[in-house]
Formats: sequence, structure tokens, C-alpha cells
Amino acid sequence: MPGRSSSNSGSAGYISFSGIESALSSLKSFQSCISSGMETASGVAFDLVETQTEVSSEYSMDKAMVEFAMMDRELNHYVKAVQSTMNHVKEERPEKIPDLKLLVEKKFLALQSKNSDADFQNNEKFVQFEQQQRELKKQYGLQADREADGTEGVDEDMIVTQSLTNFICPITQLEMKKPVKNKVCGHTYEEEAIVRMIESKHKRKKKACCPKIGCSHTNVIMSDLIQDEALRRAIESHSKRRHRPLE
Repeated sequence: MPGRSSSNSGSAGYISFSGIESALSSLKSFQSCISSGMETASGVAFDLVETQTEVSSEYSMDKAMVEFAMMDRELNHYVKAVQSTMNHVKEERPEKIPDLKLLVEKKFLALQSKNSDADFQNNEKFVQFEQQQRELKKQYGLQADREADGTEGVDEDMIVTQSLTNFICPITQLEMKKPVKNKVCGHTYEEEAIVRMIESKHKRKKKACCPKIGCSHTNVIMSDLIQDEALRRAIESHSKRRHRPLE
């Protein structure tokens, strides 16, 4: 956190925030470290689902993801508090140099006081992790998740058939190798195929509609697409089982 200004009295005149802005830049770069940590935790969680390995709650990847999300929220609040304080001082131009550290702490604590578990639904990586882990568990037919989503008692062959249908790209009509999910409508496509389709439409100054039959999403853009790690793993697992030699 930034320390107190060198003097608490006298004319503010011109206050240089270059040092603070440099520190903020470093803090923002740390957000990429949190993002990398979340990607690693997600990967480990998906590995555990694939191998159906149980771990104690102390080492749960779900718990790790919550802790990463909390770190990300706290860091965002601190960055907002610092930026808000700098903007306030620049606009007000006080006669006396204010106690910057105290101002930042007040704004930071005000933001932290509004924390709730619902905040995690604003963390894109956390939401993706929950959705993809749930889908992966469903693909592996884990009982608890079958009960939760109401598929318990549904014919196993029907579940397998539905899964295989989800493996097919609506553009190429082939099994996907690198699926990406549309955050807006939830449909998945082969990455290369949907990117090529979007680029082709944009070159002609047209919008790219979701190629899934019946979908009403009429403006698919690159930023809508996210890697569907759970589906990729499920497809690879199915492919390995399919090509496994008969004993």
C-alpha cells in the first residue's frame, strides 16, 4: 500500500502520482498470476474427476478456487480504492496534501464491507470452473451430480447418445478436437471453424450468427468464446475408450 505523503501540511500544488501508478501497474500484473493459478487449479480438479480420485476437503481444488477468487476480489478492491483516491485528489486539488494512505484504507474497507459469496459469480474463471467441472462430472456419470441435475434413473444409452451429440461441431459436423464455448448462448464449436466463420463474416461487414440450429444469438464475436476444457477432456476420454483394443 502507498505510504503517507512526505508532508501533511502546506500547499498541495502539484502532487506526483508516478510512483503510485507504477506500483498499481505491478499490482495489476499480479492479477495474471492469480489467473494462472486458477487455470492450474482447474486443470488439477479436472484430472481428479477423470481419474475419479477423492481428496480431503483440505486439499480440494474447489477450496483453492474460492481462495483465488477471494484474492482476486481483494486485489480489485484495492486497485479501485487507490485509483478512486488519486482521481479525487486530482479533481479537488486540496490546499493541504492529504493523508493518501488513510484515504485509500477507508475506500478499501468500504468496498470490502460489501463482500458476499455472490461476488464469485462475477469472476469469469471461477464461473467457468464450476460449469465445466459440473459438465465433466456429468460426462463421467458421477452419481451425486446425476442426482443434482435430475438425470438419475435416465437410460444410460440415452445419456451416452446425448454426450456424443455434444461432441459434434455444428459447423464441420465432425467430432471436435479443440472445442470452445459461446459464453452468450452456451453452444460449442470447433475453435478453428468458428474463428474462420467469424472472420469471413466480418470481412464482408456482416455479423456471425450462432451456427447451432434454433439458436437466436445473431452476433457471435471472438470475446464470446472460451476454451471448453471439460468437453475437450470428455471427447479425448471417449476417443481413447473407443479405440481401446478388445481383450
